[in-house]
Amino acid sequence: MASKKPKNPDNVIARNKRASFDFQLLETFEAGVALAGWEVKSLRAGKAQLTDSYVLMKNGEAWLLGSQITPLETASTHFVADPTRTRKLLLHKKELAKILAATTQKGQTCVCTQLYWKGHLVKARIALAHGKKTHDKRDTQKERDWGRQKQRIIRDNVKQ
Repeated sequence: MASKKPKNPDNVIARNKRASFDFQLLETFEAGVALAGWEVKSLRAGKAQLTDSYVLMKNGEAWLLGSQITPLETASTHFVADPTRTRKLLLHKKELAKILAATTQKGQTCVCTQLYWKGHLVKARIALAHGKKTHDKRDTQKERDWGRQKQRIIRDNVKQ
């Protein structure tokens, strides 16, 4: 028998870890994603990347750009599948207005931080973000390193 891949307990398909490093995340939203059938099958296989993805507001609608969903071999034989196509995000009008108002301000953008399953639906967690400067990134790195050192000190002292 073939061994099955263990399921994620939190149903996360893909995370954009780079977004939290490059940006200061201000406010998050949950959005539905309009997908084709082959994309859903690829997401079930875990073939998604969000590394350079961002959200673009156009004509009062939100669009996910830069995300990559690699098609399965069976899907690519039947028709042409574009892995980096623009996907529509489904949000309420108030949320769209809030995102549009924030992105028109100087220095704010909207990025996709993760794709996940909610029941049988695919949802995207998007966040309003403000770009970090290099010194902010260094401070984050220092805090992370100090946290690791604290854990090592505590672990070593508890064992003795």
